[in-house]
Amino acid sequence: MTDDQAIMQAKEHFGKILAEQMKRVEIMKAGQDWVDYAHQKPLVIGFVDGDGIGPYITREARRVLEHLLKKEIDEGRVQTREIGGLSIEERVKVMKALPEESLEDLKKCHVILKGPLTTPKKGDPWPNLESANVAMRRELDLFANVRPVKVPEEEIDWIFFRENTEDAYVLGSQGINVTPDLAVDFKVISTPGSERVARLAFEYARKNGIKRVSAVTKANVIKTTDGKFLETARAVSKEYPEISFDDWFVDIMAAKLVDVKRRKDFKVIVLPNLYGDILTDEAAEFQGGVGTAGSANIGKRYAMFEAIHGSAPRMVQEGRAIYADPSSMMRASTMLLRHIGFAEQAQKLEMALDICGQYEKRLVITGRPGGATGEEFANYVMETMQDPELEKRWRSFAG
Repeated sequence: MTDDQAIMQAKEHFGKILAEQMKRVEIMKAGQDWVDYAHQKPLVIGFVDGDGIGPYITREARRVLEHLLKKEIDEGRVQTREIGGLSIEERVKVMKALPEESLEDLKKCHVILKGPLTTPKKGDPWPNLESANVAMRRELDLFANVRPVKVPEEEIDWIFFRENTEDAYVLGSQGINVTPDLAVDFKVISTPGSERVARLAFEYARKNGIKRVSAVTKANVIKTTDGKFLETARAVSKEYPEISFDDWFVDIMAAKLVDVKRRKDFKVIVLPNLYGDILTDEAAEFQGGVGTAGSANIGKRYAMFEAIHGSAPRMVQEGRAIYADPSSMMRASTMLLRHIGFAEQAQKLEMALDICGQYEKRLVITGRPGGATGEEFANYVMETMQDPELEKRWRSFAG
């Protein structure tokens, strides 16, 4: 193939991508109303086991969640369902990142608790399928990935609003090798996509009495797409005059999060997809690592809650899966409970997790024999939640 032919082929490929993205933007502009979970009877919670350690940690989180909602489940106000067809083996069998039957089952739920799913990468034994996580977020229009990190003794109380359906990830499997020597990937950011995640961040700040929202980009170098994200966030900020707005480049923000003099000043942080993925993994280290952190994927109709870490296949291969830490999935469960209106149960679980995982640590998960198993830790959490002096016990540590 000549260089001219390669360029024409690349143009055709890019043209198809542009047409798809313009259609997506028009759908976003049409808008959609928020679902009121209070009027959903029964309210359906779906569970996706995931790959690798996923089934082990999801099982324990589900056990805790169903324990907390036993009354509502017994009364028929809440239903739980298991969603199948999403293991890497099942996805590869039909060569789809998100099989149609699984997607239909997901759409029958209001909220979903999802274990980590394997995304094939170069060198894996799996075909180069698109990330099921990315496909799920796109198909359910889960536009905001919300990740809190809280370490009271270090004055860390951050919540990240990561845009979830755009940036490099949405087209991550659609790059092109123009020639054997030249590969090109694509990054896409839209005004409506940026606006809705920025607005969600400012609304959260307003409702919680937070007076600062910080945007993170690399708009000094990636001027068009990152520039659009920053410009849109700044425009939204003008509708919230009581909240100060500032912006940071992603490399400097990575440094400031470890700066003990400055990090306590940050509260609400809004950022594009890729930077959000990287910085929230860094931030989770302060809380005990990515194994302890959960996240919410919020849309107007659906919401999905998950751990921020991967499926850890090595732990399974080495026979250590029973020692995997379910804290991340339980933290995600607290976010799920709050999202559907069970704030009291969420607070009870959150306090128990703080006591068991950060303060008291009567059982310690190491990920290896000698440490606690996930089942033992879940039992410890449930036992702690039943303590009538739970809040007093929590305050004795948290102050």
